[in-house]
Amino acid sequence: MSIKIGILGYGNLGRGVEAAIKMNADMELVAVYTRRAPESLRINTPGVPVRSVTELEKGTEPIDVLVICGGSATDLPEMTPKFAALYNVIDSFDTHARIPEHFANVDAAAKSAGKIGVISSGWDPGMFSLNRVYANAILPCGQAYTFWGKGVSQGHSDAVRRIEGVVDARQYTIPVEAALDAVRSGSNPELTTRQKHTRECFVVAEEGADKAAIENAIKTMPNYFDEYDTTVHFITMEEMKRDHSGLPHGGSVIYSGTTSEGTKHVIEYSLKLDSNPEFTGSVLAACARAAYRMNSEGMTGAKTVFDIAPAYLSAQSGDELRAHFL
Repeated sequence: MSIKIGILGYGNLGRGVEAAIKMNADMELVAVYTRRAPESLRINTPGVPVRSVTELEKGTEPIDVLVICGGSATDLPEMTPKFAALYNVIDSFDTHARIPEHFANVDAAAKSAGKIGVISSGWDPGMFSLNRVYANAILPCGQAYTFWGKGVSQGHSDAVRRIEGVVDARQYTIPVEAALDAVRSGSNPELTTRQKHTRECFVVAEEGADKAAIENAIKTMPNYFDEYDTTVHFITMEEMKRDHSGLPHGGSVIYSGTTSEGTKHVIEYSLKLDSNPEFTGSVLAACARAAYRMNSEGMTGAKTVFDIAPAYLSAQSGDELRAHFL
């Protein structure tokens, strides 16, 4: 039996989820939902209907899991709890400082409806989060360091695009090489947020927009840019399309710790992604499988990757996992 998936939102991430569903034989995309006029949206899967979000709000859509592809800054805090009261849901909420608050809101909504809401799925938060926990469990006397990039951050780019006067934007996160080298040495350096990364923004502004105000809004934005050295470049739309049309990303979780005799150990988990949204979409699809299975077993409420056993994520059977992956 196929897991019936709905996608709410059809930007880069929505298309990434759509592509992932095609790769999984146990999943079926049954509808894409939009807050725009449905007839204005063309999707990549023939025969799949595009429906208005108002149809979702009735709570009667024939879906097992709804994957919500919105922006963490404004969309997901509203949409995920709202739809967790109606369907099993997945999101990629990535404002780390607000995850406890978001979890509590989704947990209350999902539990009241007997549903599951998996939040903050992706690679960070998500897969990187898991590796931080695994490393800390193994080496409790140690420290985790997370580096992102160089690559385009979808959440940060979206946050810049929401600033008044901005037509389009790309934000690149860039690790500081000296900080990377210090961590890999096992010396456990004390690094500030500013010492670990820089941020670089390429912005297309509306004609006549106050560029100084836009730059200030970017550099002072809480939870996104205020703790980083940030460079802002204003470019044309032609330059944006020519030089910044791709969405690569990646990064590393490096954990440096010691065992009881003071022996040093360094654990490193790295990703190099040609397409951030396609990879993130694949993580969301796997979490959709897990949400469906867990809810089918009677589990409810908000969940994160910490609550999902690996076997729930995989399309392989327990016998297959033990034979080929253990």
